[in-house]
Order: sequence, then structure tokens, then C-alpha cells
Amino acid sequence: MGRVVSADELEAVVAAERAAGRTVALANGCFDLLHVGHVRYLAGAAREADRLVVAVNDDDSVRALKGDGRPLNPEEERAELIAALAMVDYVVLFSGPTVAPVIERIRPDVHCKGTDYTAATVPERDVVAASGGRTAIVGDAKDHSTRDLLDRIRAAAASLDAARPAAGAAGQGAVGDPE
Repeated sequence: MGRVVSADELEAVVAAERAAGRTVALANGCFDLLHVGHVRYLAGAAREADRLVVAVNDDDSVRALKGDGRPLNPEEERAELIAALAMVDYVVLFSGPTVAPVIERIRPDVHCKGTDYTAATVPERDVVAASGGRTAIVGDAKDHSTRDLLDRIRAAAASLDAARPAAGAAGQGAVGDPE
């Protein structure tokens, strides 16, 4: 299980990991509703180095990327969930449209992105190269997304609402209500 650290703490722990001869991978994302695609992405990232750092978008950057109504879960809870995964060593929150400032600060050996990217489309590819690292595309095919999960939840909720008897119908209460 990993731990959530500040940017300053992260810089120090990465320096200590390197001094001990260990390599460091960096993965990043919003992780608003944790799903199996996230787990497979992070498992793939963990295989790329001795230690895995995960940078989690703060609430403001999620809102800017995903729109109003997001994130569903606050940044502290998203970071705690990611830190609870066995393959994760350190978690840091970051702001802004890309994780480039974190890359510049800790200079990971490898920056891992999911399969919705190619080496040519990784926004931070130039920053990674300038810091002496490499980029790896990891995880399974992009068959899972938070948006798809939200759509399924909304559809299930609508189905439940449609199946629920109208309030006040003779002899019928809401599902689970005693009659």
C-alpha cells in the first residue's frame, strides 16, 4: 500500500529511491470512479520500474478536463483510493492540464500512459525526453472508462425509477416500504 505525499515530500522520497538504486515510474490520471481499466493501467505501469508514483489530478483540473459535475469524488478520497492499491508506492496530487510539472520535478525513469495514447500523442513526451526518461504505453485496450461506468449507473437508476410504483398508489408504497 502506498502513501499520499506532498510534491516536496515526493521529490525527497524519489531522491532516496534513486540513491538506493531503484527506478521510478510515473502514471497519472483523474481516477474519479475507480474501475478495472485503472487497475490494469497501474499494474502495467508498476511493471515498468521498481517504484510506482501516481499523480492524481486535483479537483480543479478534473473539472477543467471533464466538465461541470465532475469530479464525483473529492481529490483527497481519490488519492487515498489509489494509495490503497498494492502496486502503488506513492501518490501526489497535481493541478493543471498535464502532469509535466511533476515530470520536471522528479524526472521519472519512465512515464506511463494508457492505451488511449500512442507514443506520438502523449502530451508530456517532450518533457519526458528532456528529463532523460522514456514513455511507455501500458494497460489493456481502452474498453473501460469512467464515462461508460457513469452511463451504466444512470441507466440502472433510470430503470429502477421507472419500475418504482407511483407514490400514493392504492396499497403500494415505494420499494422496500412497509405497507
